[in-house]
Amino acid sequence: MTAKRVIISGAGGLIGGALSASLRADGTEVIHLVRRPARSPHEVEWLAEGDSLSPDVLVGADAVVNLNGASISRLPWTPGYRAALRESRLRPTSMLATALTALGTDAPAFLSASAVGYYGDRDGASVDESSSPGDTLLAGLCMEWEHAALAVADTTRVVLLRTAPLLHPDAVLKPMIALTRWGLAGPLGPGTQLWPWISLTDEVGAIRHLIDGDQAGPVNLSGPTAATAGEIGRELAHRLHRPYILPAPSWALRLALGRAASDSLLLSSVDAVPRVLAGTGYSFRHHSAVAAIATAL
Repeated sequence: MTAKRVIISGAGGLIGGALSASLRADGTEVIHLVRRPARSPHEVEWLAEGDSLSPDVLVGADAVVNLNGASISRLPWTPGYRAALRESRLRPTSMLATALTALGTDAPAFLSASAVGYYGDRDGASVDESSSPGDTLLAGLCMEWEHAALAVADTTRVVLLRTAPLLHPDAVLKPMIALTRWGLAGPLGPGTQLWPWISLTDEVGAIRHLIDGDQAGPVNLSGPTAATAGEIGRELAHRLHRPYILPAPSWALRLALGRAASDSLLLSSVDAVPRVLAGTGYSFRHHSAVAAIATAL
């Protein structure tokens, strides 16, 4: 059964915008929590000042989807930007959890963003939602982020959306497309590291599936088959009719971007299996990174 009213924070981003459009196309009322003065009855200003959100804003919703967070793809991660990454995730999540707690048994379901970066670098091993966290900077951030969301787990259903990088021109593919078009593409580090991925279509489809379901806890939003960084880069070069020959050694990436960001984003190797999502009966539209790239381009 499709939700009738959904509240989304972070709707200005790629995922939030696509999710809003998909829900509205099916007649769902969507309310955006925005950081600027509201411009329509379907917007509510928040985070402008203070650390509280009126619980009344959430009354009557079927679900609250929290997608806030400064982009991890902005590099390098300076000390100041690391603080922004953390604050932009923890503050909104904690505010929403507090407001939901105040509603008690009337609280809607809470679907809160996280990332497959939770698992860190596993040297290519497969992990699922029962696996322990990693030890990278991003893994530590994800643990704090999820802990903030789980503060309301005793009150309502909480789903932790451990999202993989999106294979989309406005997401992880954006800098890769630019480098490829300039003829500067090649293996990043060894190129054999496994990169979790998901298409925007399946990201939105999975979130909607989880809104309407009864699943709680962590859910890996990642494609059903593994792909290496080299396979993704090579397929992109093939689609753009450009060469794929210039390697970027691991040491060079760490020197240019910093060890924390390089090891968290580009050089880590993990197969994040969407075991819980598959168990709920979700049917993927894109079963391979090749298919996702073809659609994205």
